[in-house]
This record gives sequence, C-alpha cells and structure tokens, in this order.
Amino acid sequence: MRRFACLMLSVWMLSLAAAGTVSARGTYQTPEDFLAEVFDGDVPEPRVLWLKGGLRQTATDILGHRYPSLRIRYWLRDGRSAWILEEIGKEQPITTGIVVDQGRIERIKVLIFRESRGWEVRYPFFTDQFRGATLNERLELDRDIDGISGATLSVRALERLARLALFLDSEARKRADVTP
Repeated sequence: MRRFACLMLSVWMLSLAAAGTVSARGTYQTPEDFLAEVFDGDVPEPRVLWLKGGLRQTATDILGHRYPSLRIRYWLRDGRSAWILEEIGKEQPITTGIVVDQGRIERIKVLIFRESRGWEVRYPFFTDQFRGATLNERLELDRDIDGISGATLSVRALERLARLALFLDSEARKRADVTP
C-alpha cells in the first residue's frame, strides 16, 4: 500500500510539473498592445529597414545566423524606436519587444514565449538588467547580464536581440534606405 501511495504521489507531482511547464508558454502581450503601450495609444506608422550588404552581415554576426527575413519593421517617434524581433531560444522563437531611446535600451519585454523551459526571462527581475544598456565598439552590450539557471539559451537569445535592436536603431537613423 505504501508503494502505491508513493507511486500515486510521484505521478501527481509529475503532472503538476508538466502543467506548470505548459502554462509557461503563451502570449504575455500582443505586439499591437506592446506598441500601443510604448507610444501611449498613438502608434506611428511602421518603417522598414532592409537587411542587405554589410547591414545583413553585421546582423548575422550578432545573432550567429542569418535573420530569417530581408526587412525588419520598426516604429520611431521623438528619438525612441520600438522593435518586435524574434530569436530561437532552444527550439522555438521568442517574440520580444524592445524600445531604444537615444541609443540606450529603455525596455525589453518578452511578448510571446513558445519554449518549454526558460520562461523566467519574461520577468522584470531579469529584463530590468537591460535598462540603459548600450553597445560598445565590438557591438557587445556594455554590461554583463546575469543568467538564470535552466534558462541559459533563452537568456542568450534575449542578449542577442538586445544587441541587434541597438545596432539596428543606430543604423536606421543614418541609412538612406529607410522607408516610412
């Protein structure tokens, strides 16, 4: 009888753990709601930055692979830009909203998380580390980001996206091929 009770307890605990993992996946905020929040309900028209030539190569260097599209939409007003970017954590894309103000990260927020692990990156205790971050001359963040045990790949994905958003923000301001 005692073995049966231990077995049932183990099955129950495993089912709770599995349920917790599944519930970590999901949409925490839609990209549209994120943009409305960032721009106080008055979202500017999107602009497009084309990834070609040296810009594409630098983006590839930052990510460690080619970005999956040739153009990236962003929103710009009063020196602030907002970017909705995706990067693979372990196996699935993590959709992230990033706001850059005058070359510094103002905010980074996980919007949609599809992985089974690493969802802790969505909490402010982690994302607040990026606030005020800039890029150095080697296109790395100017600070170390503390990791989260068990979420290493998600942490790295958000670090790469932060670097990419900062780089794209600087390029969008100086390139002539930016279209409204």
